[in-house]
Amino acid sequence: MDAVKVATWNVNGIRAREAQLLDWLDREAPDVVCLQEIKAAPEQLPPSLCELGGYHCAWHGRKGYSGVALMLASKKYEPPELAHPDFDIENRIVTAASGPIVFASVYVPNGGKDFVAKMQFLRDLEKWAAALQAAGKHLVLCGDFNVALTDRDVHPMERRNAVGQLREERALIEALLSHGLVDVGRLVDPDNDRLFTWWAPWRNLRQRNIGWRLDYVAASKALVDETVHCAAYRDVGTSDHGPVIAHLRDTPC
Repeated sequence: MDAVKVATWNVNGIRAREAQLLDWLDREAPDVVCLQEIKAAPEQLPPSLCELGGYHCAWHGRKGYSGVALMLASKKYEPPELAHPDFDIENRIVTAASGPIVFASVYVPNGGKDFVAKMQFLRDLEKWAAALQAAGKHLVLCGDFNVALTDRDVHPMERRNAVGQLREERALIEALLSHGLVDVGRLVDPDNDRLFTWWAPWRNLRQRNIGWRLDYVAASKALVDETVHCAAYRDVGTSDHGPVIAHLRDTPC
């Protein structure tokens, strides 16, 4: 059984992180790349990314805000069927179908300014995942969920009654996962209470690893076996998020 290497990273500005992204891709060579918060329309992409070889690329963004991207290695995948679900708002989700597997890069709204919109997006995301499961598809949903699933996913100094940690948000992520999905990062490292992927950019919180776990690889159970591997990388790049890389089955079991 061959593995598929899936990577997700909220780059917090693709133009600011161009060189870091290219270096990371060259070093890690993921089969599937999900990016969030690219903050650029397709016509604003640097030439190095527009002409990036080795990947089928979908850039779904707009100037200065939000945006996602999805890249599938051309040596492993035929040109995929790309789509944006009907509930997509503000360039927040792009999907690619390859046989029975659907890859998706998602950037859930933060909710600090419009909590109602965040909750609606999460409800729509959960319904969409349910429909895919009912259709016999196997989802690999990667990105910035903007929710820390449990208190363990937040450093004790950061735990509070705040958006991103609210019970109603966590319940919707749990509902999403209930549709045959595995939180791969937590499956692999179940007891780590310092497993974080986002750090506020002040007071050296990243260096001190005082953060939140907001970035996930949620994969169909049929793509997860005893060889699964997943890790977060605090030492990569200058975004306020670190990338997460998982190794999954490339065919459902």
